[in-house]
Amino acid sequence: MELILRTSPAELTLDSACQPELAELTLDSTCHPKMTLSPGPTQLTLDQQPEESSNPSLAELTLEPVHHHPELLDACADLINEQWPRSRASRLHSLGQSSDAFPLCLMLLSPGHAPQAVSTVVGHARLSRVLDQPQSLLVETVVVARALRGRGFGRRLMEGLEVFARDRGFCKLHLTTHDKLHFYAHLGYRLSKPVQGLAFTSRQLPAALLSTFSRAPSLQPPCKTPSLTAKTTPKDPRAPPLPPPPPLPEPLPTSPLSSAKSPSLETQYHDLKGCPIFWMEKDI
Repeated sequence: MELILRTSPAELTLDSACQPELAELTLDSTCHPKMTLSPGPTQLTLDQQPEESSNPSLAELTLEPVHHHPELLDACADLINEQWPRSRASRLHSLGQSSDAFPLCLMLLSPGHAPQAVSTVVGHARLSRVLDQPQSLLVETVVVARALRGRGFGRRLMEGLEVFARDRGFCKLHLTTHDKLHFYAHLGYRLSKPVQGLAFTSRQLPAALLSTFSRAPSLQPPCKTPSLTAKTTPKDPRAPPLPPPPPLPEPLPTSPLSSAKSPSLETQYHDLKGCPIFWMEKDI
């Protein structure tokens, strides 16, 4: 019997006479079947192995510093820029500043199963020291791949950050959020006051700079503006009286749906764009 292998869609062909001395087998180049040949009448058995799932497993994820894996810098930059678009060169420069002395960028990695396969970047977060709080860290740039959100990877990333920080002697984490207040509250974070992260551990920035990024509304009374109302002149008693003003329109009836508004949590802090921002902290 003659066996012929070709790299095209999987197909098994036997001649019309079913002669045992000739069989033609065509396989896809990505297939890795098991072939069994037995003596006697021509018999060919294919055992196609199921493909491994490309979805990462939560149990296999690891948290690694970016500067320990320079080969993953590009993939990490693409992940962050997918959420917050920015110059690629600027993003790579920021990631390149990661060091064990802080600020430090961490990647949530899914290991490759094939030999010599490169790990997949699933998530990212940045840790910075906090001014005047040597046992605290500021968590920034928390992001998970879009295709994996809502499946526990964000929680796995935050729990890994707590273990990483606690193992290095820190006891509190701070962060900010615009719209993920409930997510962090479920993880044990509570509302707090602003703190200042240190961009460089070798040089402390002035504490007054904090007000530039997060400023509470001023409690001072508003400035008085000059009145634009025309000055009234003494009324002539011989002039006819002015007509009465027209009656006010009746208020429109309000529906129950429009009047019943869900309570919303407000914050006194805003970012540079004026968007509300919530400061949160957690003891670890």
